[in-house]
Amino acid sequence: MSITFKKILRKSPFDKDSAGKYYPHLITWGKPATLDTIAVQMKDKTSLSLGDIKSVLTTFVEVMLHELYHGHSVNIENFGVFSLSATTIGTELKKDCLPENIRTVRINFRASSSVRPNLAATRAEGKMDFVDLEQQLKSLSADAGGEDDNEGGETPDPTPGGDDGDETPDPAA
Repeated sequence: MSITFKKILRKSPFDKDSAGKYYPHLITWGKPATLDTIAVQMKDKTSLSLGDIKSVLTTFVEVMLHELYHGHSVNIENFGVFSLSATTIGTELKKDCLPENIRTVRINFRASSSVRPNLAATRAEGKMDFVDLEQQLKSLSADAGGEDDNEGGETPDPTPGGDDGDETPDPAA
C-alpha cells in the first residue's frame, strides 16, 4: 500500500509577509493498529498462539513502563530506545527548582537505524511509495465515473500505486 500525502502551505513564522511554501504532509488513514490487530498478524507469522502473543506484548508494556518510571531508558535491540523527557519551568535560584516545576512528562522513542525509514531502500519490504492525495482522489472519482468505458470487463484498481489491497481509503476519515 502507498503512503498518501497532501500538500500544505506553510508560511515562515519569521517572515509573516512571505508567500509561503508547499510541503508534503503524510496522511494516516483509517483506524490505528491495535495490540489485537498486531497480535493477529504476529500469530500468522509464528507458531505461537494469539493468547501467548497478547500476553507477551501486554507484559512487555508493563515492564517497560516500570523501567521508565524507575529512571531507566529501555533499549530494544534492532528497534529503538524509549526514554522519558519533561516540560519544566525554570527558576532563578537552585533552591526553588522543585518537582512542582515539572509540568508534563513524555515517553520518547528513537528508532534504531535498522528500522528507520530509508527513502533509498531497494528491497521490497523497505520500499516506500508516496501518492499525492489530490491525484488519488481524481483517480478514484474518474474510476467511479468512467466504469461504463471499461472495455475489459474488469474493475479498475482504485489505488494509484497499483496496490491490490482490499479496501479503498476513505478520504473523509
